[in-house]
Amino acid sequence: MAAAEKLTGLKKAAILLICLGEEAAGKLLQELTDEEIFKITRCMAGIEHISDETRARVLEDFELATESKAGMVVKGQEFAKRLIAGTSDKTRESSLMRQFVSGTEARPLESIAKMQPSMAAGLLENEHPQTLALVLSTQAVEHAGAIIAKLPEGKRADVIHRIATLDKVSPLVIERIEDALNKEIGIVIGAQEQRQVGGLKKVVEILDNMTDNLDSEILDNLSEIDPDMVEDIRKMMFTFEDLCALDGRAIQMILREVNNDSLTIALKTATDEIKTKIFSNMSSRAADMIKDDLEAMGPVRLSEVEAMQQTIVKIAMKLEEEGKLVLGKGSGGDEFV
Repeated sequence: MAAAEKLTGLKKAAILLICLGEEAAGKLLQELTDEEIFKITRCMAGIEHISDETRARVLEDFELATESKAGMVVKGQEFAKRLIAGTSDKTRESSLMRQFVSGTEARPLESIAKMQPSMAAGLLENEHPQTLALVLSTQAVEHAGAIIAKLPEGKRADVIHRIATLDKVSPLVIERIEDALNKEIGIVIGAQEQRQVGGLKKVVEILDNMTDNLDSEILDNLSEIDPDMVEDIRKMMFTFEDLCALDGRAIQMILREVNNDSLTIALKTATDEIKTKIFSNMSSRAADMIKDDLEAMGPVRLSEVEAMQQTIVKIAMKLEEEGKLVLGKGSGGDEFV
């Protein structure tokens, strides 16, 4: 029942403005900020009916006297648009209307974000790989990775390669792609400005979230297309566990930049393989001290351990940038420079 409906302050404000009518609401609107107007008009767009009881409660809350008659059937979206159109500042009106429309109209790319990966892959698999790359680069990395995993094996590496080489995309390109998607899923959308999409960072995030060892399979296939890109991706995917792939001299160089307290915390969850690699490249006295500290150490937040491990990874990457060592899975000692 409407009487039991919980109303937020935002919804109360939206209902009040609708109850007051366009002229009075328009005057009140002049006193609000653009952000407040945007939030209230978005809320209005979802209102289709205001019951007698809700109307009375809202008006009473704002200490307004009115008679409650029949419930109101309203078209919140049209009311909100007319309200915005009534602002005296046309530049402000245009900006608010763009925000309102983009916030309330459904978008094909948003619809894909809500689809099951297998359904999205089925919808997109016949698209050109470049279109696929652009669409997937706009999705959350976990969702993009799940969709790529459902694509035909022969397309995965090509799509990843194209995502990595994407940069800014013009509104016209986005409009054309979304028009094509609109024919498939029947939704209307608009694009207002250039969008930053793709790039190596996006690819690394997607690959990091893939399961079933698909990241390795895709990188192996991608190496046939662009081996240099694969090497760049592998460096960006370098993790604390990958320290095992470095030779002793590289490990020693990294350890010189790390204090023992930080190293002890980083080793809290490390595998025996990593511990052995680390301990074999430091003095036996220092190794014994860290081993003792590890045994005596109480519970440590996982986030703190991971932060320390990431700090060591960053040190390794900095040394590589300085040309002092080479990273990358399987880099090995013979690649040391």
